[in-house]
Amino acid sequence: MSTDQISYAPMTAPAKQIPAHPLCPLTAAEIKQSGHLIRILYPAKTNFAFKVITLEEPEKAQLVPYLDAEHSGGRLPYIERKVFVCYYLRNTDIFHEAIVNLSQQRVESNVRLGPNVHGPGDWEEILLVEKIALEDEGVKAEIAKLELPKGTAVISDPWIYGSDGVNDDRRMYQCFLYMRDPNDPSNMDSNHYAFPLAISPVVDCVDLKVIRIDMCPTGADHATKEPQASWIPPPNEYTPEHQSLRTDLKPLNVVQPEGASFKVTKVGETGEIIEWQKWSFRVGFNQREGVVLYDVRYAGRSVFYRLALSDMNIPYGDPRAPFHKKAAFDLGDAGAGAMANNLKLGCDCLGSIHYLSAVLSSANGEPLPMDNVICVHEQDAGIGWKHTNYRTGRAAVVRSRELVVQSIITVANYEYIMAFMFNQAGELTYEVRATGIVSTQPIDEGVEVPWGTIVHPGVLAVHHQHIFSLRVDPAIDGHANRLVYDEIHPMPVSDFNPHGVGYTVSETPVPESAGLDANPATARTFKILNESSRNPVNGKAVGYRIHAPPFQKMVAAPTSFHHKRAEFADHDLYVTRYRDGELHAGGRYTNQSRGGAGVRAWAARRDPVLDADLVLWLQFGLQHVTRAEDFPVMPCEVLKVSLKPINFFDRNPALDVPPSLQAVNRSTLLLTEEEQQHRQPAVEGRVGEDGTVVCCSSKL
Repeated sequence: MSTDQISYAPMTAPAKQIPAHPLCPLTAAEIKQSGHLIRILYPAKTNFAFKVITLEEPEKAQLVPYLDAEHSGGRLPYIERKVFVCYYLRNTDIFHEAIVNLSQQRVESNVRLGPNVHGPGDWEEILLVEKIALEDEGVKAEIAKLELPKGTAVISDPWIYGSDGVNDDRRMYQCFLYMRDPNDPSNMDSNHYAFPLAISPVVDCVDLKVIRIDMCPTGADHATKEPQASWIPPPNEYTPEHQSLRTDLKPLNVVQPEGASFKVTKVGETGEIIEWQKWSFRVGFNQREGVVLYDVRYAGRSVFYRLALSDMNIPYGDPRAPFHKKAAFDLGDAGAGAMANNLKLGCDCLGSIHYLSAVLSSANGEPLPMDNVICVHEQDAGIGWKHTNYRTGRAAVVRSRELVVQSIITVANYEYIMAFMFNQAGELTYEVRATGIVSTQPIDEGVEVPWGTIVHPGVLAVHHQHIFSLRVDPAIDGHANRLVYDEIHPMPVSDFNPHGVGYTVSETPVPESAGLDANPATARTFKILNESSRNPVNGKAVGYRIHAPPFQKMVAAPTSFHHKRAEFADHDLYVTRYRDGELHAGGRYTNQSRGGAGVRAWAARRDPVLDADLVLWLQFGLQHVTRAEDFPVMPCEVLKVSLKPINFFDRNPALDVPPSLQAVNRSTLLLTEEEQQHRQPAVEGRVGEDGTVVCCSSKL
């Protein structure tokens, strides 16, 4: 791996312009200055709770010419540096969003948002809500009824309140209570999800107090009961010191004696360009989406303008209050950037690792350093391609290598390991691994319910869905692209097809914005094409094909708030015409949202998208029917969406990857039996002097 440093300064700019590439994330100084420019709009003693201070990406109409000039070596046009800010006047429901123009050192717009529009949670607020819930006298009184052993630690997990349309206009948290193992109260890492309690305080975020204490149902119906002393189950720990660890696992080391094959170029304070095996792209990072890739190219050819995970929703299937509101939007309610882990060398990523750090904003509007939130590394991906000429026994084989750009987020109980993965054949994959601990609730002994699984004595893990939306802004040889789908149909039996074995592939363009679904019965496959760019071999439009696993769409009824809010969860794919600012499939603000401000509403405009600047929203997901093996920590569930070239190249683009050789790989033979060489027999004909084929000689 190699690293370089370059800095960008626009050719012509006002003196106050901060030198940066237009796509570089905000610097610490820019975050600080943006907060300052908001504060001076108000009286001196006004107290603020900043939710987001992040880059306001330039309008596409400005940025595309900038990128074109950058790649051609031309004069870079001037683009003003702008910042998106949303904030509360602290301890009120007065919520604003603003655009700060750092180039002009002024606030361009500052708009108070209306009812039922709420900002995301943040660490400061979440910790405060935990404290409020546990210090409330009413909550303490309910806990006392449980007659827990002295010294027992009670834990509060604040959840975004959700929506059901019943007295939920104010911003609130629904807290679910647990306790750590009473017999090991000093163990701060004890798995409290093995000890759920049926007490659930509701905290108002304006008045900062508990406004209601819900009792959770623990039977098979909606009935609740007063807290009372009961049998305490045994612990169920996941930490290694509580296990009898295997002793027969030998070390597996990932060693790259000459270093990694990628190059990272630092741009200014916060930007990075990564180059690897003909791929190049810029890496961004923000509070909501986490990792964002910009200007993705292969061998200099434009492929994608912008890629990021847009949204995710986790609706639960328990119909009883208060669980019926559980439907987390982990990006919109919390933020993939805000919840990102500090990745550990040799633990989260293996091999020759390069880490990228970031800076976000705190609730006070100050810079918040986020160290090692992205790891970049290579990994072996098995055989890339192979063919053995059975007549000669010669094998040509190439191993595939992948570049991985990975981040990991922890949202209370769950972890998501999210990675963009590039290979040498021009393919790009987005992978999500779901792990962590399932959300639990108490259940009475001897009770079973069809909406969950008992994973530990007295512990129910409710079935739920994980529905993700990947936003793909294509730029395949340019920005005028189209979406089409292929379908396979049998040819009718006829004189031309007398044996009934023929079939054909049809291609159907999508003319306007819409929600669309796969169809396994016809092998429907979606493609992004550029009609004006043609493959030199077959004359077909160049493009990329979408490969996504099938998943069950939103199970909740269309009349439910779950369905209304998760606007992306009812189709495999949405296509919309590009508009600046439309980045989040569930809408910009998902906290206690009502729906109507996301991709379903945008698609309903029926904008023309044929040979236009379009955006794709690719859904994929997991129906998590819980099982005993998911506890106390669940093995990774792996989901992948792939974007594969189709007629984009004139041949296999990985042909030039060096062959896989033992001299390089240095594999070790462990077999003790006599080595057996496998070679298939073959028969060949030779052309004689008179031009006829002489058959036959046997080759062994």
